[in-house]
This record gives sequence, C-alpha cells and structure tokens, in this order.
Amino acid sequence: MKSEHSFSLSGNIIDLYSETIFKGTVHVENGFIKSIIRDDSVADDHYILPGLIDSHIHIESSMLVPSEFARLAVIHGTVATVSDPHEIANVLGIPGVEFMIENGKKVPFKFYFGASACVPATPFETAGSALGPKELEDLLSREEIKYLSEMMNYPGVIRRDDSEMQKIAIARKYGKPADGHAPGVRGDDARKYAEAGITTDHECYTIEEALDKLKYGMKIQIREGSAAKNFEALIGLMDKYADRILFCSDDKHPDDLAEGHINQLVKRAIAKGYDPVKVLKSTILNPVKHYNLDVGTLQTGDPADLIIVDNLRDFNILRTYVDGIMVAENGKTLIRSLKTDHPNAFNATPVTAGQIRIPAKGEKLKVIVAYDGELITGIKYVTPKVIDGNVISDTENDILKIVVLNRYRKADPAVAFIHNFGLKTGAIASSVAHDSHNIVAVGTSDEQIVKAINQVISQRGGISLVRGNEQKGLSLPVAGLMTDSDGFEVAARYHELDKEAHLMGSTIRAPYMTLSFMALLVIPELKLSDKGLFDGNTFSFTPIFRN
Repeated sequence: MKSEHSFSLSGNIIDLYSETIFKGTVHVENGFIKSIIRDDSVADDHYILPGLIDSHIHIESSMLVPSEFARLAVIHGTVATVSDPHEIANVLGIPGVEFMIENGKKVPFKFYFGASACVPATPFETAGSALGPKELEDLLSREEIKYLSEMMNYPGVIRRDDSEMQKIAIARKYGKPADGHAPGVRGDDARKYAEAGITTDHECYTIEEALDKLKYGMKIQIREGSAAKNFEALIGLMDKYADRILFCSDDKHPDDLAEGHINQLVKRAIAKGYDPVKVLKSTILNPVKHYNLDVGTLQTGDPADLIIVDNLRDFNILRTYVDGIMVAENGKTLIRSLKTDHPNAFNATPVTAGQIRIPAKGEKLKVIVAYDGELITGIKYVTPKVIDGNVISDTENDILKIVVLNRYRKADPAVAFIHNFGLKTGAIASSVAHDSHNIVAVGTSDEQIVKAINQVISQRGGISLVRGNEQKGLSLPVAGLMTDSDGFEVAARYHELDKEAHLMGSTIRAPYMTLSFMALLVIPELKLSDKGLFDGNTFSFTPIFRN
C-alpha cells in the first residue's frame, strides 16, 4: 500500500456542492486537501471526485471481516460504509460489535457502525445475545456509533410500544438518526412510522410505497444487493427526489462484492440519463449529511477520500484514496490481508435423519414460496408427497424440505417445506441465517440435508453443499458468519459453491443468499425459525398442515 500522504492530482474535478465540473489540480498534504486550484490548461481527461459510500450494509453478509471487506470494496471506489452489525450482535452481543469496530480500524477505510435496534429480531427465535435499552444506551453514547440501526419491529413502532419508543428516545438523546425497516408499509401506517422518529427506509419494493414514505419525511435508500434488487423499481425517484435518495446494498455476498459495489449503481443511473453530479450527490453527500460522517467530499480542509475515474460513462475506477493513502489502483487492492481473532458461539450437536422426519398429519401442506431477488415470501398449499407415512421432498413439483437448527444449544430441529429452490439432487446448508444465525438447510432428501447440516456443525459455522457422497464447504470461523481468509479467494470459493448449487438444479440466482433469509421472521409472509413455521402476517407460529 502506497503510504504517501502529500501529492497533487490534476484532471476534471467534480464539486458536488456547487454542482460543477472544472479543470484543475487537487493538492493533498498530510492526508488532507490543502487546496483545489482551477486551471483550464490541465490536459488530463480523467475525473477526480469524492469516494463512494454504501449507506446501509451488513458487512457480515460479505462473509469477510471488515478489514478484508475493505480490500475488495476499495477497488470499486468505495471509501466508507454505514454498517449495521446486527448479524454479529445477534451472535455475540456488544463484544461482537466491538470486534467489528476494532477490526475495521486496522485498515485505511471508513466503517461507521450503528447500534443494532432489534437483537434478537423477534422473541420467536433463538439468538445468542440480546441488546436492550441498557446496551443500546452504552453503544449510542459512543462517538464511533453513528445511528440507531434499522427498527425492524415496525408494527411495534406504529403501535408506539414502550420498548420500541424507548430505543428511539435514546437515539434522540444522543442526536443520532434512527434507521427504518418497514417492507410494504404505506398510507397512515407509513405516516405513524415516520412520525415516531424513523428517518430512512431501505425496504421499499415499489415506487408508490417509496413515495408514501417520502411524503411523510423519510429518506429512501435504493437497495441493490445479492438477494434483494430494487434499483429498477425505484430509480425513477431521482427525477424529483435526488436530495432525499441514498444508495445501498444491504447484503452483498463475496463473489458479487468482488465484481462491483456502489459504483455499479452509479453507472446504471448515469446510463439511464440522470445527471451524473446529482447521482453522485445522492451517493456521497446525502449519507455524509444524514449520518454526520467525517468522510471527505473533495473540499479544501477535508480528508483526502477520493477516487479517479476514466469518464462518467464507463465509470472505471482508476485509483482510490482514503485519508490520502492510495488503497487501490487499476482494479488491484493495495490493502494487505490481516489475521484476526475468531470469536464465536457455536454449540449445536449433530442431527440424524430421524430428527427431521415429518409424519403426514393433513391433506394439505402449507409451503413457503421463495421469490428470486426478493426477501418477501408467499404461501401455497399443496398435496404432500408421502412415503411410509412421512412427508418427503418432492423434487418433481419443487417442494423441498427446509430445516432450521438452533446453533446455540442442543435442540430439536424445526422442519417445513419450500417452493422455488429447484434443487433436483443434494442439499445446501448455512450458519448465515438472518437474523439469529441458526443453521438453515434445504435439500432433496433427509439424508442429504443432515449431511449438509452436520458439515456446518463440524466447521463451527460456514456454508456447505452435499451431492451424494461429495461434500464441499466454506468455513466461517468468526461468529459462524465471516472469515479473515483472503477475500478474493473466498469470493472464488463461494462462487464455486454457488455454481454447484445451480448445477444441482437451483433456479435461484443467489441460492445461499436467498436461503439465508428464509428464517427472517420480520419479512412476510411465511418463514421458518428454529422454533417452527412462522406467519409474518399474523406474527405468530402456524401449523404446516391444513386439513
């Protein structure tokens, strides 16, 4: 990594405040911008602009510790993230959040973490920790914690439950914004949610939903991640609401992160004809102002957090600087890999095929319907396939068994069925299962499913794939969520497993990512926790059979 902190750069300079582009030279001294001089004689044609910001992401979903995440992100021009650490908080509590903060400080990159508002997300699942008002006060009182992260219990906020309002009050006490999470909430409920003090939402699926929330004062984070992809549905908001739009990925798996990040959204927005400067203001200035980030915005006196791109059409990132340190050049990271501790909480015990058998007790089976590129699910009722009195996976009709196993202590697995995964053989499993991160698996036979689960248990966290006698996996020793291995190698390994899942018949674009959300109870309609099948509409457990 190049360590010079004083240098000069010439080219087309983008000033987001004045919304102008001019020829000139940026002088950097000791990591800060000393001066910006207009000079029409500058011959360089590339563009100098502030670095990009992901306004809402769970670093853990990249399967990389923060220091390793940074190595991949900087090649795409990202210099900062607004990060909700609720994945590791669900596993390890405040020590997990502290691990993320300290690991992130070891590299030249700007991680801004929030206080996770919903740990656990619901009382209907088993998590490894809980953050109540006392813990949130502890976190929000810290200068390095910038916001109260997504308030996923939106029904509780709308009802003005004391517990949820207390969390928002603590954030207000420390002058920090409260992030939202309210999929499908519109009309009067959207108004009540916003008036409670919620300032953002990244869960909008339609432009009509986003307009409702904008009307009541919220900002909209346009999300494009590995599973949920809402860019095309929402980018039209740029026409009238560029000053209240931010860009985010929410969840980005390692192979996707290796390919691109927020730069992809900037390029796509520009290709649709939106003013590049306004797009960049939404991407950079809006999160800086909203979350009070100390990220440089290419002004005199600012930290030298900037990027150089070839042009505003192709938007190829030539160089990335953080605090005046060149961290990436021509697609190559200049940040070194670091080894770290492996904090974890993993006490699951191996399971047998007998433990996941489901005796036939009804004429109709209530089935989770997964949707490609969405976190929401549907419900369908089917005639179960029964052999020897037990309901089994029905590959012909794509009705597969799904299992969630408590990873924190010995317990019986919860079992249900799911449609649209498409596997024709084998099974896949993962200890990345939002938000409590128990073990989730889907497969074509009981024997293959338990093999996949037991492989994850033997690794004390990770993802696995089983096809007959063949077993493959990726170990995630940090909280069963992340690894400190080389991020580019992890991306390649993950891509291989993802490809294998597709060869086994999966029709989902990101099978592991989609699987990881099948235990996320706060997103309707039907999900599976370690305690049983859960109806997100009634917010209660529901039987898997209907007579």
